[in-house]
Amino acid sequence: MPLIANPSVDFSSSSAPSHSRWFSWVRLASLATILMSLLLLVRLLPVDRLVALLSAKVESLGVWGPVMFAVVYVLAAVLFVPGSALTLAAGAVFGLVVGTILVSLASTTAAAVSFLVGRYLARDSVRQWASRNPQFSAIDRAIGQEGWKIIALLRLSPAIPFSLGNYLYGVTSIRFWPYVLTSWLAMLPGTFMYVYLGYAGRAGLSAATGAPDGRSLAQWAILVVGLVATVLVTVYVTRLARNAIHENKVIADQSTDPSLASPVTASGSPVTTTLLVLVFALVLAGCTAYAYIYRVTIPGLFGPPTVTMTETYTDKPHGPRFDHSAFDTLLRQHVDDTGLVDYRALKSDPTMLDGYIASLASAPLTDMGRNERLALLINAYNAFTLRLILDYYPIKSIKDIPADQRWDAKRWNIGGNVWSLNQIEHEQIRPHFKEPRIHFALVCAAIGCPPLRNEAYVSDRLEAQLADQARYVHTHDRWFQFDRIANVVRLTSLYNWYAGDFDQVAGSVMNYAAGYSPQLKQSLDSGNKPKVEFLNYDWSLNAKEPN
Repeated sequence: MPLIANPSVDFSSSSAPSHSRWFSWVRLASLATILMSLLLLVRLLPVDRLVALLSAKVESLGVWGPVMFAVVYVLAAVLFVPGSALTLAAGAVFGLVVGTILVSLASTTAAAVSFLVGRYLARDSVRQWASRNPQFSAIDRAIGQEGWKIIALLRLSPAIPFSLGNYLYGVTSIRFWPYVLTSWLAMLPGTFMYVYLGYAGRAGLSAATGAPDGRSLAQWAILVVGLVATVLVTVYVTRLARNAIHENKVIADQSTDPSLASPVTASGSPVTTTLLVLVFALVLAGCTAYAYIYRVTIPGLFGPPTVTMTETYTDKPHGPRFDHSAFDTLLRQHVDDTGLVDYRALKSDPTMLDGYIASLASAPLTDMGRNERLALLINAYNAFTLRLILDYYPIKSIKDIPADQRWDAKRWNIGGNVWSLNQIEHEQIRPHFKEPRIHFALVCAAIGCPPLRNEAYVSDRLEAQLADQARYVHTHDRWFQFDRIANVVRLTSLYNWYAGDFDQVAGSVMNYAAGYSPQLKQSLDSGNKPKVEFLNYDWSLNAKEPN
């Protein structure tokens, strides 16, 4: 039975156009604000790291990753949460094919669940709401005459929001299975477009950060052309559907009947839509302002920055050398073979450490060759970390030190340059040395860190020392575990935080780890891909004695 429209507020013909124009301008301004805010947020937030973290989390869940994503998608759609962001995320995380299949199944499931709720569980409430909307009354009449064809056109055209339409179609005369099948097929073009956008966006972020993805120039051209073609086809199909709806005689006659014209009703869509869009625009603008004010600290909440690793420096056999003997002696005296530090003894006599740190201020950093410079930076970082701990000792963790005095405090002098620990790592080392093994050499004074060597790094043995550190990490359960029976590889969280660095050298985290594990390599070579889990990172102080 078609629904009967019952507008609750009547406006004169003279005032209606004025209200309509005002709402149109508000919506236009709100949409412009939303677009600008999104563009600014992409620049202000570490989107590449957020996608990488999400991808790592999904990968660590194995087969449950897509299942959990689908469940979240269905719940979001049922609860009127816009699914566009999730659809984009599916393309970025799962890829084009899997992402499209996953979103298509999830969105169809959500449409079916909401339809059943609207038809059986909340039928009276949905019908009461729909009866006050003249546009839906016309749509209901059209569905009663032409069935699935109108559903298909409405799915192709955003005439009714996805989540709302799922409930409203439940009180029409359309049968369940024709509705589900039609919805699935008609939603595919839009689903594919949004997944493609997310997929292309992830590829662009990878290229921007230097992570190799194996694409040639021709493949990139095909990707871009495919994206443009997908958008154009989707827009064209949407326009055809919209025109077909407008030309439908039943809908046109019903919705243009002067007795049913109500641009603004007590529960009408223009007021509701305008208000929702305005509120969303204001909230998003507020989030953008917050991100701008705290643009320096926010990226740190999502892990270390992504960098493009390059080899900036060349070897200089006759370049200046730096004497690390004092630091070497100190490490041999106060660090055991497992990397634990005797902070109590070191604090009682820090003369040697302070003397070495003072000497770093006059290091000829600019003139050093590649290995000499890297050895200096690693030793300096580790020495500065020891001094930082002594400044606050006794403590149970480096995280007990105030955040602004920890890794971002600019107080450490190398060659006349005053840097923070984060600047040494993320600005002076990672972008200038294509060497992920530095993550096994730089020590943050925690049990979860790779061990502090009880010797200083030196240029003529740097390769052997870094190789030894990497082997050590991958032969101890604290940082690496491979359970062949359970088909699970458990990695130090360093692989999670710095995934991009390992990707740039080996193509993937798994490939890099396999270089130090014959069993894992054999498993990968046989076509088996283990589930990845990241080990808990123990931030307890790497001290010999309890504190």
